[in-house]
Amino acid sequence: MSLASEASSVQERQTKQMAGSAAVTGLKAVFLVLGCFMVATLVYTIAVDGLPFRSDLLTPWMAATLVDYYINVVPLTAWVWYKESNFFSALLWTVLLVCLGSVTTCFYILLQFLKLSPQESSQDPIYHVLLRYSSKDGVEQNKQHFPVITARITFMALGCLMLVTLLYTIFTDGSPFRKELLVPWMTATLIDFYINVVALSVWVGYKESSWLSAFVWILLLICFGSISTCAYIVGGLFQLSSQDPLYLILFNNGNRKQV
Repeated sequence: MSLASEASSVQERQTKQMAGSAAVTGLKAVFLVLGCFMVATLVYTIAVDGLPFRSDLLTPWMAATLVDYYINVVPLTAWVWYKESNFFSALLWTVLLVCLGSVTTCFYILLQFLKLSPQESSQDPIYHVLLRYSSKDGVEQNKQHFPVITARITFMALGCLMLVTLLYTIFTDGSPFRKELLVPWMTATLIDFYINVVALSVWVGYKESSWLSAFVWILLLICFGSISTCAYIVGGLFQLSSQDPLYLILFNNGNRKQV
């Protein structure tokens, strides 16, 4: 009986390892394709509609979309600053995120997956992608953590800012579902925005213990953008105590004990 139980345990472990490796391969492919697609979108839009630095493009709904977009960039940037042990590399990646958007998001995430060891790839790969390099070696850097209470206030303020922006734009410029708004640069911005939503959705899928709750949150991310992002992060922050390190928000309940 013990031999059968041991064999079953080994088989289950091998199945999990194969599933983890397959997930890594799939996510690498997804982010590579999305990054290349966004590069092609940028090149095409510049070719057909010129550079985006023009005042005529800054319509009310374009401005609202940019606010929505950059609020979603904030948690991605925070993760980069947690991941990078070097100030200048973190600063460089932040500048690239701001300037090149989801192209940077995709290739940064792809780079993290490529850095995984075979063992990390087969055992909880998203946890290891989220984790800081120094933590993997068991050496945590002595650096001051951004207070949880401050983070709660920050993301509540950002969520309220986006909600006010959305309501103001609807009242002053009407519904966004109008054909004349879908100019080439608006289309490119929306593609850029939703590629970042894919990255956030992978994180939500990892965090949530239930497929149903993950599906609901991802649907909210798609429909309400950074308002949902901020609400999700604030909800997670209220699950932490004010003394907890902020980076615990990155991990699901099962992995927090390992950090």
